Amino acid sequence: MIQINTGEESQKSGIMPDKVNSFFNFCKKDLKLNIQGLMCIPPYGEDPSIHFAYLRKKNLEFKLPYLSMGMSEDYEKAITFGATHIRVGTAIFGERP
Repeated sequence: MIQINTGEESQKSGIMPDKVNSFFNFCKKDLKLNIQGLMCIPPYGEDPSIHFAYLRKKNLEFKLPYLSMGMSEDYEKAITFGATHIRVGTAIFGERP
């Protein structure tokens, strides 16, 4: 999967949105990587809908089978935007010390 830094946050990893198309093409054509999906972690405290909608749009554009988005606090919303993978560690294991 390719992680997209949809919130353009300096403390997070991932490709910036304006570089996604060229990076995807580089990975597929030049490196011959088998990209299967996209992932993102929206900014904390912000409505994730715009980020999930963007990721879904790019995933459909690239015709990829997997979409990893949504964490313990927003996974239900992520599912409505088509998430195939969610990360719910806090809901299962509790807050980190």
